[in-house]
Amino acid sequence: MNIALIAMSGIRACDTELLQLGLTLPGFVERSKTIASLPSLGLLTLAALTPPEHAVSYLEVPDLAQLAALPSGFDLVAISSYSAQIGEAYELARRYRAAGVPVVLGGPHVSALPDEAAAYADAVVVGEGELHWPQVLADAAQHRLAARYEDRQRSYDLATAPVPAFELLDMSKYNRLTVQTSRGCPHRCEFCASSVLLTERYKQKPIRNVIAELDRILQLWPHPFVEFADDNACVNKAYWKDLLGQLGERRFKWFAETDLSVSEDPALLELMREHGCAQLLIGLESPVEAGLAGLDLHGDWKRRHFPRYREAIRAIQARGITVNGCFVVGLDGHTPAIFDQIIDFVRETELYEVQVTLLTPFPGTPLYARLAQEGRLLEPGAWHKCTLFDVNFRPANMSPQELMAGFKRLVVELYGDEFTAWRRSQFKKHWQAHHKKGTVA
Repeated sequence: MNIALIAMSGIRACDTELLQLGLTLPGFVERSKTIASLPSLGLLTLAALTPPEHAVSYLEVPDLAQLAALPSGFDLVAISSYSAQIGEAYELARRYRAAGVPVVLGGPHVSALPDEAAAYADAVVVGEGELHWPQVLADAAQHRLAARYEDRQRSYDLATAPVPAFELLDMSKYNRLTVQTSRGCPHRCEFCASSVLLTERYKQKPIRNVIAELDRILQLWPHPFVEFADDNACVNKAYWKDLLGQLGERRFKWFAETDLSVSEDPALLELMREHGCAQLLIGLESPVEAGLAGLDLHGDWKRRHFPRYREAIRAIQARGITVNGCFVVGLDGHTPAIFDQIIDFVRETELYEVQVTLLTPFPGTPLYARLAQEGRLLEPGAWHKCTLFDVNFRPANMSPQELMAGFKRLVVELYGDEFTAWRRSQFKKHWQAHHKKGTVA
């Protein structure tokens, strides 16, 4: 068979004024654009799991409206998409099916709403795609695709994961490639729509597998920038010390998402800096403790660690590793004061990078279920508004209009030239001072 693996992950925002701000402010939606430009690690892994008797093409469709013509010549098409773009994914699936090509749909949105997705596809894959891909291929070759592939009793063993088919990529299109060391997260944040929707437990990939993936990237791209695409990379500190210790002469810059507990291990931070860590993205979520109440459904972890927020940021950045602090605006504990509180926190901690998004009720999350039960969803099922930059719920302590207006003001203040330049100059100044002294505060 000739198989197309199609990733749909373009950035979206329904609010036209916010879109315009994104075009004019230097830092706004910077991280989201980076995410949108990343290749789909899941689809590249499926490509690597595909037997050699099949031909595989990897395609990206960031915006269906700009697709000049339907790529053709395929016997099977598999499409993965985020919620905000799922309508476009369904339309693309409709076009292929109208042309007589079977379509398989998968990903977090499809896993959350398989019955919805089934109306637009010949088959849907629920949960981890690697568990089912070999059977999907075998069934497709026999022209007998099942309507649904699902087995919640099994969990994919990351020790069996192949090196993703990075060779399918045009390296000139990317400024970074991704490697996964773990899947899931021990914290269960109410709003999280990441890999926790695909797997119920946190699991780690063996270090030998990770090294093999890094070596493959280095073969294809001599000076890569690597993103460790984990929901929470550095949970297992001993694992990461071992991994970093094995990097040896492999020299490349990298980025990871983790929680602030990494700041409690100076030896790990030193290894990170020594082996190329450029930035850590940390979900702080709120600059005030009230916003964190009940956020983590497994024990209020972030609320309990809130008193260490400022100290943790300073400890990481003092070692020459920048912190991208992420805030979710519109949490139940937030009042109209939150916009100034975020500005004050960023100024006080001198965060090098900052990311702000609106609280978003994604399908399949505990947040969506709770807001639906409370009658606080403005447009239930309006998946095109699951952009992180549009309001589709009624906040607890302000109106939807107040939340949107305050968010726009926050974006203008945070990402203006002057404040952006100041934040980055402060980091450089402090790092140079520490480096010159040969000490770390």
